[in-house]
Amino acid sequence: MSSLSRSLRADTVVGAAAGARRTHDPDRETRNDHDQCHRRTAGCAGERAVDTAAVALDAASHDTWPVSTVWQKLDRHPHRPDVVVRVSTVREIVEVVDIARTSATPLTVRGLGSSVTGQPLPMHGGIVMDLSGLGGEPVLDETDATVTAPAGVMGGDLETWLGERGYTLNHFPQSLYRSTIGGWIATRATGQFSSRYGGIENLVVSYECVLADGSIARLGQRPRAAMGPDLKQLLIGSEGTLGIVTEVTLKVFRVPEARFIEAFTMPNVAAGIDAMREMSQAGLRPFLVRFYDADEARHAAPDREGDAPVLFLGAEGVESVARAEFAELSRIAEACGGSSIGSGPVEAWLGRRFDFSTVERLLAEKGGYAETVEVANMWSRLPAMYAEMKEALRPFADEVLGHFSHVYDQGSSLYLILLGRADDDETALARLEAIWSTAMEIVIAHDGEVSHHHGGGLARQAWVARSLGTGFPVLEKLKSALDPDGILNPGKLGM
Repeated sequence: MSSLSRSLRADTVVGAAAGARRTHDPDRETRNDHDQCHRRTAGCAGERAVDTAAVALDAASHDTWPVSTVWQKLDRHPHRPDVVVRVSTVREIVEVVDIARTSATPLTVRGLGSSVTGQPLPMHGGIVMDLSGLGGEPVLDETDATVTAPAGVMGGDLETWLGERGYTLNHFPQSLYRSTIGGWIATRATGQFSSRYGGIENLVVSYECVLADGSIARLGQRPRAAMGPDLKQLLIGSEGTLGIVTEVTLKVFRVPEARFIEAFTMPNVAAGIDAMREMSQAGLRPFLVRFYDADEARHAAPDREGDAPVLFLGAEGVESVARAEFAELSRIAEACGGSSIGSGPVEAWLGRRFDFSTVERLLAEKGGYAETVEVANMWSRLPAMYAEMKEALRPFADEVLGHFSHVYDQGSSLYLILLGRADDDETALARLEAIWSTAMEIVIAHDGEVSHHHGGGLARQAWVARSLGTGFPVLEKLKSALDPDGILNPGKLGM
């Protein structure tokens, strides 16, 4: 018997799972199963690994979703687990999964808790399994240009480790120093340079996972395959509902030889959107393309003259190629009415791009609130969706800032930041809820994507089925096949 199993059987958590909330009312037999589960879940890797202290349970009932932050300020913990289990090996993960399955106890996986939509919050109590201790030394393969590391490794640590060896992941979510690489897979993350390098679905080579039946699988291709569907995509974006990622192999890139950056004022939002579309459809792949509307440009480029929107552009790689690509990017920007204001604004942004302090300071104030809503649409529908969202959301915040930052041949993401102050936290909470319902209804009305890269979590739970349409029953069938007992993060992704 492992130390994990011994601790899970300790008396300190006997009966804790009796209150674990399922999607239906448990009968006496199920309640007894929960009791047995927690007799078997006290200290998966020793006494310190299993925690039923109030402070630990409260912490595991929140992430960095602003709604959850306001709940915490109001001392509300509506999605509280019954026990937190911290694991450090794959074997321990399998043990916890087996215990959860045999006792019909909900199991929600958590990394560093940097989700901004409530993805790791346990909607039905039970066990929260903390994977942030699943670490170890990465393995770099310079011939195949890959790196393999445990899922609990923090992204910033891996990027630093690679940088010391002349490589980079080229995956830079704003949460780089607050998120794990396993979390990137589970949430289908993307980064600030995705217009050139793609999202995590393009950057992952393979990964190991533990399924709901306790089996271990490795999903990936070498480097491409025509043997059935690409199973690698199965767990990407599944938010812990289909399996638990334990190890990840990612692409790596040599640090680029040259980089060219510049900012341009644009005459209006339509001109900026046209420029981005032309650049993408011309086959150009800038590592950086961020277009700020006039409201956000006041923050992104505060020293510019006038009140025009601003476009940030950057090209990198082999010097001669990057120089030629940047010249063409600049030509398109200027043809659409852009005027260069130099590289200063882009350099300043590169220096602060992982900074969350503006939102965090506002949320710390009494009545302060802030929210980020990222969505996406096709080029043909994007301008109208943007205009309606900006207008409809103005009553709910003091500032509604917008930018477009992930560009594709067929469309782009739209990222809205809302900042406001209310008289009290209850009013702030009501406004955050109104922001979400208003924004999601508009996106669905314009046949857009309700999330581009933050995922569903709790924030978008009410709109999952409508967003996925006829694809939703397919997702339900996958869930039923892979997790027939419904133990993995129940209540998420509309299930």
